[in-house]
Amino acid sequence: MEWRGTGILLSVRRHGESSAIIDVFTEDRGRHAGVVRGGTSRKIAPILQPGAQLDVAWRARLEDHIGTFAVEPVRSRAALVMGNRLALAGLNAVTGILVFCLPEREAHGPLYRRTEALLDLLGQDDLWPLAYLQWELALLEEMGFGLDLSVCAVTGTSEDLIYVSPKSGRAVSRDAAGTWADRLLPLPAVLRRQGNAPDAEILQGLETTGYFLTNHLAPDLGSKPLPEARARFVDAFSRTL
Repeated sequence: MEWRGTGILLSVRRHGESSAIIDVFTEDRGRHAGVVRGGTSRKIAPILQPGAQLDVAWRARLEDHIGTFAVEPVRSRAALVMGNRLALAGLNAVTGILVFCLPEREAHGPLYRRTEALLDLLGQDDLWPLAYLQWELALLEEMGFGLDLSVCAVTGTSEDLIYVSPKSGRAVSRDAAGTWADRLLPLPAVLRRQGNAPDAEILQGLETTGYFLTNHLAPDLGSKPLPEARARFVDAFSRTL
């Protein structure tokens, strides 16, 4: 069994004395693991940096075996995060969440393409936080927990939508919220792709998407908590405000 493709390196861990096991996110094969022989060597180790775009060739005797990867660099993103705390935190959040939530060997083409575009914005701190927020919305949608922010869940109006129901993920208008307002999540205009997307609104949006990642997606995947890398990115972003 063998295949070849291009993918985003998500994680690397040592295997034996000189090899490494890597997780790669590909458009057609989803998240796929394999062994890289000599992966800790001086020649190959610098290539195996999370976020790197790789050309990979996977081979195994049987399809359900972990198999081995031969890797060639396509594009390194290490220079984009070097010395940039926000970019590094963002990269770690993206790769950590994908390892956390993606089932093995299940294709998620739209999410792959969005992730590749997001990582290509690393280092552009004026664009990255908004792009990352939109990526989290797309991730929730891909995983089956998409938010419906088009109309009020109670009245059906599309006006003055300022809350999100933490239970249903649907928008709620100011008037419909009533005495329940303090139990609802914020719905800044940026989540509905409206307005000028100021950083304070993006941070509010991350509060809301973070709630659904933590309280809906994570429990659906078992008892594992959401990767701490996500909280570190939000903290790094909040310090720039």
